[in-house]
Amino acid sequence: MKELAIRVKDLKKNYKDAEVLKGVHFEVEKGSIFALLGSNGAGKTTTVKILTTLLRPDSGSAVVNGFDVAAKPDAVRQSISLTGQFAAVDEILTGRENLILIAKLRHLSNPRQAADDLLKRFSLTDAADRRVSTYSGGMRRRLDIAMSLVGKPQLIFLDEPTTGLDPEGRIEVWKTVKELVKGGTTVFLTTQYLEEAEQLADRIAILHEGRIIAGGTLEDLKKRFPPAKVEYVEKQPTLEDIFLAIVGKKEDN
Repeated sequence: MKELAIRVKDLKKNYKDAEVLKGVHFEVEKGSIFALLGSNGAGKTTTVKILTTLLRPDSGSAVVNGFDVAAKPDAVRQSISLTGQFAAVDEILTGRENLILIAKLRHLSNPRQAADDLLKRFSLTDAADRRVSTYSGGMRRRLDIAMSLVGKPQLIFLDEPTTGLDPEGRIEVWKTVKELVKGGTTVFLTTQYLEEAEQLADRIAILHEGRIIAGGTLEDLKKRFPPAKVEYVEKQPTLEDIFLAIVGKKEDN
């Protein structure tokens, strides 16, 4: 039986008269990528805030890395890291300086070595001494995730990590997330992008209007739908097809 990084049971949360979470249940296995899918307002960020001790639930339970989020929030915070929707980096500092600052705040014995190791891991060594204001969107997000890994947390929360990134930057972040799991880190990912969950997640849960309405692997979710309908569509020739056909005919003459 696999160990669990997160266990959530009947989680509920209200904001004034609005019922945001209406009894949420799910589990996340250690060393996996878990994706929480949902539209804006579905309750994704509220769920993340509860799991990261930034918000108290009204009822239900949430256990993260073996610690109850309500009873032992300090222990939870020491074992996790959270990366929000927008990169929380200091643009005036260099990439290396950002990492050293976080390493000092986490009281690591050798902040510079920790920074150098992460710069190498995230392919940022060549840009280490440049101000972050000169970084591309993908580089900033990679640095942001690297900062989240200072101190080697067991579990990292990524709240819509590719929001605002171009396709190239998004692919960079996907590669980074996959590498995190290879190193043993558990990743909890929230996203609105279906392709993102399809590319990354070992298990997916769909949150809709405060409830988990479906969950499982991608294959599990596919089984909920009828077999694909086969249709025959006339294929139009591409310019390459036309070019090769014309060139070929000339050579035959």
